[in-house]
Amino acid sequence: MKTTVSSHDTDNVIDLFTGKPFSSLEEARFVRLSPELDGLEMLYSNESSTDKLFSLRILCWALQADGQVVGLVPWLDGVVACQEIQDPLNGQFEGYYDPGIDELFFEAPIHKVVELESAAEYYEYQYNDPAEIVQEIPDFIGTHAVMTNTETRTLTLQEVVSWRLHHDGVILGMIVDENKVQSTPVLPGDESLYACQSHDNFRYFFQYHIANKIKSEDPEALAAISVLVEDESGSALET
Repeated sequence: MKTTVSSHDTDNVIDLFTGKPFSSLEEARFVRLSPELDGLEMLYSNESSTDKLFSLRILCWALQADGQVVGLVPWLDGVVACQEIQDPLNGQFEGYYDPGIDELFFEAPIHKVVELESAAEYYEYQYNDPAEIVQEIPDFIGTHAVMTNTETRTLTLQEVVSWRLHHDGVILGMIVDENKVQSTPVLPGDESLYACQSHDNFRYFFQYHIANKIKSEDPEALAAISVLVEDESGSALET
């Protein structure tokens, strides 16, 4: 399987949004996904609590075009490699964690590496459109999308059903358009699904434990989410 590209013509091309060489972005492009089914987590720290470590469940493992395998997590408004997390509090990756055996590690599990490399070789297709769907995996970690309505000044939480990997490496979270549901349960690939990141009302992703706190109107969670989704006028939205 050929997963790398020549950087001869792209080393001097800079992406305006990231500031990184285009060749580096191409090498980091996701080409295949494998869901995390054993509850492995990402550990991270930030400047607000220097003596603490925080954890997020890993969504999946991804094979990059350069052959590297990394863990992915929904982070703020996208899906990123664990090592690449960034936030206003300078969140920093501290390693992968297996809570079942209390083990910290820093490389992708070998069984996931073998699975991804084998699958990528087996499903090696030629794509003409960068937006073509390469793969769609279910969400197993209870991810929710925060959607706002500026007219009614409210926000809602919608469960993410699945994640679609496109040929250009973009991963989009799919949520349900209730007006288009023909049958239930709604499964990955259903025609009623649409990419939440493409909607103007989308703000952030949260995993289930935070979403449940918001749903139960936990004061601290509501205060935090109100700040995060503050509208352009400077006043917070209602939940």
